[in-house]
Amino acid sequence: MKKILAIHGPNLDLLGKREPQIYGYETLADINERICGEAKKLGMACDTFQSNYEGALVEKIHEALTDYDGILLNAGAYTHYSYAIRDAIAAVKKPCVEVHLSNIHAREEFRHTSVIAPVCAGQIAGFGSYSYILAVHALSELCK
Repeated sequence: MKKILAIHGPNLDLLGKREPQIYGYETLADINERICGEAKKLGMACDTFQSNYEGALVEKIHEALTDYDGILLNAGAYTHYSYAIRDAIAAVKKPCVEVHLSNIHAREEFRHTSVIAPVCAGQIAGFGSYSYILAVHALSELCK
């Protein structure tokens, strides 16, 4: 059975409370339940992880070398400047789908650039929590 890892970066532990007009009212637990439920429907196992610390995210990405077939990643603000996360994704050579709840290209200028996008299989943004479901479907195809 294929196994995917959903990684959530900084401040995503505050979903449901943090700027709900942008990020919605679902909690991270709600979203993780949907991600893993969809993965199960598609015949995949799923683990989830959240950290506000860049090093912890890098270490979790490294686990994909041996433990996972693909990664779903919402790196939060690290999307725009973390070369460490970018290099970790490149190093593990597993399909990684970049995910964002909001349309980062319709927001502040600094959010328009993703330093991780060039090493990801693709980017899904702007569909709220459904962005994650779309990413699970993408990984089900990429991890065959």
